[in-house]
Amino acid sequence: MTKQINFRLLYKVLLSLVLTIGVLMVRITLGQANHVHYLDTLKRELTRPWPDNRTINLVFHGHSVPSGYFKTPRVNTLEAYPYVLLGLLKDRYPNAVINSIVTAIGGENSAQGVLRMDSEVLPHRPDVLFIDYGLNDRRIPLDKAEASLRNMIESARMRGIRVILLTPSPDISVDWTAASGDLSKQRQLISALAQDYQVGLVDVYGMFLKLIKHGDDLSGYMAQSNHPNALGHRVIAEGIWPFFVDDTTGGW
Repeated sequence: MTKQINFRLLYKVLLSLVLTIGVLMVRITLGQANHVHYLDTLKRELTRPWPDNRTINLVFHGHSVPSGYFKTPRVNTLEAYPYVLLGLLKDRYPNAVINSIVTAIGGENSAQGVLRMDSEVLPHRPDVLFIDYGLNDRRIPLDKAEASLRNMIESARMRGIRVILLTPSPDISVDWTAASGDLSKQRQLISALAQDYQVGLVDVYGMFLKLIKHGDDLSGYMAQSNHPNALGHRVIAEGIWPFFVDDTTGGW
């Protein structure tokens, strides 16, 4: 009799655990924009030939990484991920007119970037706004970074602009992979905001973490400790690419 009761209790505990995990997975799935369909309307626009097409504006707002800084002070604009992505998009959509517009400033954090939204970002009338501040936002209080990012997301969404958030790229001068580290906290914040607002998310942090787990030497992806090189920028562009294709594999 005792064994039978224990088995029943175990069954109830396991069932409760399964249901809890299921609910959490549903919340995660619903809370974050599905990369396959988030830009469906824009992808149709990109396929339209002249004279039915229009100019598509992709705006990249953030710090030194989208700005194209490699080994400071060198700026390799055409090897930075906003332009790597542009090249990939032009191969995929040869009839499209696409502007890659970079409003990022080296050394800036989101509390500074939010002040430029009305004057320097929104006047470009973005079809998609990419926000990449996680690397520098570790220098400001987490709640200040959250308030600034929320402000930018809400300003864009009020105007019907699609938003894609990027988690931070590495800084190999510190233990950036530590779960309690500043970059990990930025990743958690940005991922949570993507779920809250149902906007796009590119988990750059997670992509580089996978490279390490697969045995890659991360120094081969970096121009300096906190700036990716051309290969590192290609990794980031690869993370963005699935939003612009129709299949789930995200193949080039």
